[in-house]
Amino acid sequence: MTNILTKPGKKYAFTQLFIQLIVTLLSTITVYFNWGFSPAYAAMAGGAVSIIPNFVFALKAFRYAGARQAKQVVDSFYSGVKLKMVLTAILFALCFKFLDLALLPFFVTFSLTMVAPFLTAVVYKIFNFNQQ
Repeated sequence: MTNILTKPGKKYAFTQLFIQLIVTLLSTITVYFNWGFSPAYAAMAGGAVSIIPNFVFALKAFRYAGARQAKQVVDSFYSGVKLKMVLTAILFALCFKFLDLALLPFFVTFSLTMVAPFLTAVVYKIFNFNQQ
């Protein structure tokens, strides 16, 4: 059963993920046409290291809502943040261990996708997503 109170939070979180995906794709395409496949592959990996943990966090954090479930809300956010940090560290380790990456495109795309969620408020304002 889905909780109707979690819908606005989930919508906002998945909008942030969509913006991160757009930033990753634009960054990867830009890097590909300027420097080639290998740096573009590194840029895509940097975006994935950012997007995958945020997706897992969004699923975990917005499971509960409401005053009766206040403890579960707080617990789900804390466990979501912990899981996100551990998953980010694991993905970094896997990328550095198994992929031959160009570090500049990797870290630039990772950084851009980490900043991208701040654009969500602007997107909501421009497209009036807050109106039902």
